[in-house]
Amino acid sequence: MLDAIRSFGQNGAILLLGLSVGAAWIVAIVAPNTSYDHLKDQDADDHVRELIKAASDPIAVLLLVAGGLAILGGILVSGIAALIAAFGFFINRWTLARANTKSKDPGEQNVGKTRRILAVSSTLVFSLVASTAAVLAVFGV
Repeated sequence: MLDAIRSFGQNGAILLLGLSVGAAWIVAIVAPNTSYDHLKDQDADDHVRELIKAASDPIAVLLLVAGGLAILGGILVSGIAALIAAFGFFINRWTLARANTKSKDPGEQNVGKTRRILAVSSTLVFSLVASTAAVLAVFGV
């Protein structure tokens, strides 16, 4: 019985961690490259910002559930890493919360672009944390 619960937790964590890493890769790498290839610069910036805002919450929820399943499955290090990655994706949402500045001041207009750059960078960093958690889950650590 306990082996079945442990196996379910570990396998579910691996599945959800892989899904979240794939979704983060699409949000941080694939979609921005396509946006900047096919849209004007400002439209691409807006698209990437909205995409990260929209995708950060579901990815964070996937990572929270994966962290819980990992801890249930007895792979504590992987679970803690998944929970840290989930917190990082929630930070993305908070970073981009007030990115729409309508000020005439050029310094304030660059704040939105800076927030987008920070959100993309933190998406990449926390995707690395999530992929590390996935590898640790595969090895049962």
